[in-house]
Amino acid sequence: MKYRDFKSELKRHVPEGESIVWTGQPKQGIIFRTADVFLIPFSLLWLGFAIFWMYMAGQTSPMFALFGVPFVLFGLFFAFGRFVVDSKYRESSVYGLTENRIIIKSGLRKKEIRILTFIPLPTLYSLRITMERVY
Repeated sequence: MKYRDFKSELKRHVPEGESIVWTGQPKQGIIFRTADVFLIPFSLLWLGFAIFWMYMAGQTSPMFALFGVPFVLFGLFFAFGRFVVDSKYRESSVYGLTENRIIIKSGLRKKEIRILTFIPLPTLYSLRITMERVY
């Protein structure tokens, strides 16, 4: 895997006087989520039925079988392609944290920048953390 300098990628989105404290990326590779317990079997059934339908329709008329092509393509993406696209999307995403904001750069073709600014709370609502030793 090639080295990427995340700080330089995000530097132009950081206002004067702030510095990038941390940079990182989301988890890489193919990730299975809880919903995939249902989506994977459904997508395989969809794909199998679409291929079967195209085969049977092709027996009567090859032109009629062409109506099944979008369903097969959708089934292929739903069963396999979505994992590749999700992985590539996370691979191209970069996170940055400054003293006052979170910067998220993501997107496959066109990069999108999202900046979340921290809103300082009044001192009345500030959280005070103390540490004490317990023996």
